Amino acid sequence: MSKADRQALGLDRRGFIVGAAAAGGGLMVGMQLPAGRAAAAAVPSGTEVNAWVVVKPNDQVVIRIARSEMGQGTLTGLAQLVVEELECDWAKVRTEYPTPGQNLARKRVWGEMSTGGSRGIRNSHDYVRRGGAAARMMLLQAAADSWKVPVGELTVAKGVISHAATKRTTSYGKVANAAAKLPAPDPKSIALRDPKSWTIAGKPMKRLDTAEKLDGRKVYAIDVKLPGMLCAAIKDCPVFGGDLVSFDAAKVMGMPGVKHVLRVSKSAVAVVADTWWRAKTALDALPIVWNEGENAQQSSATIDARVTEGLTAAEAHAGTAIGDVPAALAGAAKKIEAVYGTPFLAHATMEPMNCTARWTPDKVEVWVATQNGEASLAAATDAAGLPLEKGEVYKHDLGGGFGRRGGTQDYVRQAVAIAKQVPGVPIKLIWSREEDMAHDFYRPISQARMQAGLDAAGNLVALHLRVSGQSINAYLNPAAANQGKDDRQLQGFYQAPGDAQIGYTVPNLLVEYAMRNSHVPVGPWRGVNTNQNGVYLECFIEECARAAGKDSLAFRQALMGKHPKHLGVLNAAAEKAGWGKPLPSGVHRGIAQFMGYGSYSAAVAEVSVDGRGKLKVHRLVLALNCGHAVNPDQIAAQVEGSVAYGLSATLYGEMTVKDGRIVEQNFDAYEMLKIAQMPKVETVIVPTYDFWGGVGEPTICVVAPAVLNATMAATGKPVRTLPLRKHGMA
Repeated sequence: MSKADRQALGLDRRGFIVGAAAAGGGLMVGMQLPAGRAAAAAVPSGTEVNAWVVVKPNDQVVIRIARSEMGQGTLTGLAQLVVEELECDWAKVRTEYPTPGQNLARKRVWGEMSTGGSRGIRNSHDYVRRGGAAARMMLLQAAADSWKVPVGELTVAKGVISHAATKRTTSYGKVANAAAKLPAPDPKSIALRDPKSWTIAGKPMKRLDTAEKLDGRKVYAIDVKLPGMLCAAIKDCPVFGGDLVSFDAAKVMGMPGVKHVLRVSKSAVAVVADTWWRAKTALDALPIVWNEGENAQQSSATIDARVTEGLTAAEAHAGTAIGDVPAALAGAAKKIEAVYGTPFLAHATMEPMNCTARWTPDKVEVWVATQNGEASLAAATDAAGLPLEKGEVYKHDLGGGFGRRGGTQDYVRQAVAIAKQVPGVPIKLIWSREEDMAHDFYRPISQARMQAGLDAAGNLVALHLRVSGQSINAYLNPAAANQGKDDRQLQGFYQAPGDAQIGYTVPNLLVEYAMRNSHVPVGPWRGVNTNQNGVYLECFIEECARAAGKDSLAFRQALMGKHPKHLGVLNAAAEKAGWGKPLPSGVHRGIAQFMGYGSYSAAVAEVSVDGRGKLKVHRLVLALNCGHAVNPDQIAAQVEGSVAYGLSATLYGEMTVKDGRIVEQNFDAYEMLKIAQMPKVETVIVPTYDFWGGVGEPTICVVAPAVLNATMAATGKPVRTLPLRKHGMA
């Protein structure tokens, strides 16, 4: 893309990098259907009908999906939406990724390519459906032109076009070439199907990517093999903010397979060898001198103390202020106060960070697992010292993302920095598990001081929430954190309608945030702040219900009259779980509800605590209203994944700091939920079909509080800090 083209799009390099890497997603462009002849030039024989639909002569249909697949089923869900409008044969559908370079060259016809914040479907459903509908209209028009009949007389089913009057039929594959030469229809003329009449979307279709995962055909980024490829292992300064002083390359250059020992940045060194294991072995033997700097004095204790100070500091950002909370608390018949805390957490993806890069003076290419292909392109070209149009990204499915592979593209920059020193040679950089754990962008640490007032009848009349902790925005984009304000850290506590609204009406409500940052890098982690704020609010509401002497469900219901969607999922989960019905001896229930990513979630947990104080989670019932349910089976799978991820954090998850560095370096110290510990999970989908919400992250925020509230029911005591391992319960 030329400079003139970028200017015409209002897209300079800085704007592209910032837009592509922003946590809230990149620039979204309106639907642009490319002209048939220009689009057809991109693929052989004019089989591309439009940017989203390619039809092969054998009637196979390729759906191009700009979002990333990291196990959540986005490729299948978006393909369902396209096929619903296209009316082709689902059995003949496959998907492929357009590249960020192609997207730029075609004036970002696929829109922004970020996948995060549970936006994969909810931010692109409209234009991909319109892309499918437009392709259908063009294919039908091509058949009508061929037969010289009005297009309104044609029907189509599973890619077979029929003309009832003359009993003629043809297929999409036979008319695709002609269709690709037609002008795209006016977007205003496209009428989308009513979701109530869906036959492909909204149904539990089998995922399109399952078979190749089972039979080993799937090539993840870590599996990439290129002719002449070398492998690199990297080590960054163990203390965040520290520097690399020196290394003695001569000590390892004679080791088997070693080709290069290279400085990667001011804080990192890499060894390049013919295999990754040889590179890592040499790197472990490499004498390195670090300048750890002042941050080596930091520890979990110093960080915790700073966060704790924020709970009672004189100044804090008020996200919501309704009524007179101090006066209401002073006049309350009963007061409740508690302090909750949650730790740093690692993403711990199954596939560690990796990227294969090839650099020449004229082009940089990367093969990578990324949640944002455009951010990867921006990072790669910036590190390469090349303009955007001289870069390309070949995206692979992710072996886990959870926010780690989004806007922050450190592993891409490192791979390119290494490849730039070995021109023309593909370099595959793979982080060791220890490097991956020690140099994550962690879920922020935070604490919450909660105060409530009840009247004589046990009604909640005042609620004061003060969250203190690290800001993601302040770390990743300092300009976005203005004078300590970061409403992102108050997700789920928003008063105004939005994608993370509080579900209770309290006459006197004050929600505050005290920014207390540390040297530890932080970033989005599945559910980001809703999974922490859900614990704070729902566990404290439980304490309030018990102080009022009221049933947990009934206490919440009384506060939710103005929040029908919150109440809807709460009631659905309670009904499915049999709230109020007898349980086996020693088993206790807990309940929670919360909103995040535009969707409404609730959960009921059933747990027991044995004589040694060990917790067992027997059952979790989760209800979700995401508006439109594109694939119920995928939604259930996402909910089950949220339970596994959420319970791992609840029971075990904690990253601690000593001497400025992360202590937990592998899964022996950062434990995951075992399959034998996985409870029975039941998912209740309660769509209202009037909005588009997320699926991947919303339910994780109710897993921990439901379990903690059930634990309080079992023991009579609240647990206010995580993980439960610290309390001897896991």
